[in-house]
Amino acid sequence: MNHCSRILVVDDDAGGRRLTRATLTKAGFHVIEAADGQQALDAMCSELPDLVLMDVSMPVMDGFTACAELRRLPGGGRVPVVMMTGLEDVQSIDRAFEAGATDFITKPINWTILAHRVRYMLRASAAINDLNQNQRRLSNAQRIGVMGDWEWDVRHDHIIPSEQAWRIFGRDPATGTIGFDGFMSTAHPEDLDRLRLAFERAIDGGDAFAIDHRIAHRDGTLRHVHQQVEVIERDAAGRALRLAGAVHDITRHKDAEEQIRMLAYYDPLTGLPNRLLFTEQLKRAIALAEQDQRKIAIMFVDLDNFKRVNDTLGHGAGDELLRAVSARLAGLLRVRDSVARHATEVDDSSIARLGGDEFIVLLSDLKRSADAASVARRLVAALAEPILIQHKEIFVGGSLGVAIYPDDGTDADTLLMNADTAMYRAKEAGRGRFQFYNRSMNERALDRLMMESMLRRALERDEFVLHFQPRVDVRSGMIVGAEALIRWMHPERGLILPGEFIPLVEDSGLVIRLGEWVIDAACRQNAAWHAAGLPVIPVAVNLASTHLRERGLPDLVARAIRRHALPASGLEIEVTESILLVEPELSLEIATRLESMGVRLSIDDFGTGYSSLSYLKRLPINSLKIDRSFVRDLATDPDDAAIITAIIAMAHGLKLKVVAEGVETQAQLAFLRARGCDEYQGFLMSRPLEGPAFARLFEDRRHGSLSLSAV
Repeated sequence: MNHCSRILVVDDDAGGRRLTRATLTKAGFHVIEAADGQQALDAMCSELPDLVLMDVSMPVMDGFTACAELRRLPGGGRVPVVMMTGLEDVQSIDRAFEAGATDFITKPINWTILAHRVRYMLRASAAINDLNQNQRRLSNAQRIGVMGDWEWDVRHDHIIPSEQAWRIFGRDPATGTIGFDGFMSTAHPEDLDRLRLAFERAIDGGDAFAIDHRIAHRDGTLRHVHQQVEVIERDAAGRALRLAGAVHDITRHKDAEEQIRMLAYYDPLTGLPNRLLFTEQLKRAIALAEQDQRKIAIMFVDLDNFKRVNDTLGHGAGDELLRAVSARLAGLLRVRDSVARHATEVDDSSIARLGGDEFIVLLSDLKRSADAASVARRLVAALAEPILIQHKEIFVGGSLGVAIYPDDGTDADTLLMNADTAMYRAKEAGRGRFQFYNRSMNERALDRLMMESMLRRALERDEFVLHFQPRVDVRSGMIVGAEALIRWMHPERGLILPGEFIPLVEDSGLVIRLGEWVIDAACRQNAAWHAAGLPVIPVAVNLASTHLRERGLPDLVARAIRRHALPASGLEIEVTESILLVEPELSLEIATRLESMGVRLSIDDFGTGYSSLSYLKRLPINSLKIDRSFVRDLATDPDDAAIITAIIAMAHGLKLKVVAEGVETQAQLAFLRARGCDEYQGFLMSRPLEGPAFARLFEDRRHGSLSLSAV
């Protein structure tokens, strides 16, 4: 230190400066001289010295003023200043310390010890500067890491927290010290006993401990902290005399943990517990029910018309519907039905969302099966009530399956599976109802599973066939088209109608593939009829609404037409009204491409969905098909008759043909003819026929071998 330390000597006595310079230079210091305070400040502005020896009485600027000004310079607070004053000048010594002096030397100076005094002052200054720097680093580290420290003198009950610790505890750092009771008052009331007990054990001879607890700030905010506490001094009996602690604000960490927990255990759309959390709840409920010899009920809830709403109004409306249903179901369930009260880490809810439109309900502490039936009845009734979505009243409905522990299973997986099986049985029985599980349902569920597996192989094995129902001109009675209707020629069960397997097709994701097969098969059959000498007629293929949003559909249709050398007029695409509301621009683009190829487009089951007439007139469609539900009762129901009349008038106003489905009687046909309906199809003319039988009927009608009155 001596060989590089710069000493500034400030004294108006030139002789005194020379003696001081000689003494310090000999000791290895680098000396700078100044004759007064102003010269000293000028020298210090370019480079601060390591130590200043300053005379008190000088012209221009005295030592007191110069010392005070030095302290105002950047870094000047770290430079030790030693004032040189007379031995008896006590007043000057006091004033020197007030001006910021570090120490003083009395005149006359003892030259033999001056160098030693300077070395001591430099070492002391370096130590103080290092200490201050370390304190700043510690303070910055604690501030950045949201940490603090404290020390507790147990005998005198003085706790001295660091500045950052005060902030973490939500108190003013100016308080300085605090007693143990005041320290404990910062803790959340619910954590107070646990925290106090930990301290008492440490004082009574225990070791270090770590604890997480909450801090309640005076403004009402809560913080989570982690405290690490050690005993640093004990008495002879081992009782703690002093404790030291480090406190770390872990609120962000706790918030992140809670977010991760929410993502892991809760459905982000509805806020309900998800399958993982519900399964844990169910396992705990089973364990408690086994211990207390009680019953519990599992209810599997599935919405009946969710897919239709989702396809018709879009996924945004579907999400809104799921949130509304969740709130409605949760509102009906009583808190005492929930197993969550047995586990503090889960939400007080007895309902969970498993995914899609499936919900699961848990009823614990069940007294009798009739209680489960009562709740199930209320849930089904609640789902039957309309829900307002996008300013529209939606009737969605729901089916519900119930399984009882231990009657229907003693583990979570079995209960969930059996409740799911009972729910499917409720749907098969007509939907909008609930069904208790019974063992015979497993056979049906297994049959459904086997059919689903066989269905996936049916396309590969070419087990599907098309039957064709004639479309007849109302005026002339001539066959002018056909609708292709799919059947499954099951290798064991024989011919299966679409009502039995189309829901499985939708569930298994085969809708698009099956639609592609139907398009190709219809074109192939129409081309075969034409090759046999029959005129080309439009054969309608009924596609799912999602298919008209497949950008590859026009290319698929074009390939099928080319492959079978069929005129484009020989194919007609039927879709439901739902295309009018979901991605209308994309549907319009695809429909326009089909129309430009010469392929016809018609709206099936018109009047049963959600129509937008402003969009309907933009679509390049040729016809509307009146749903059979209106035709069936038109002779007895004035409302159905009025609806049909209105549809025909509207369609003709838009220059569209009207086709009535499900015509079975001459009275229905007479009504339609009187209202100007263009075409019909139904059992009055014929049931759906295989390709050859349809060709014979078509040929017979062409040559007039059948009269209209004879069919």
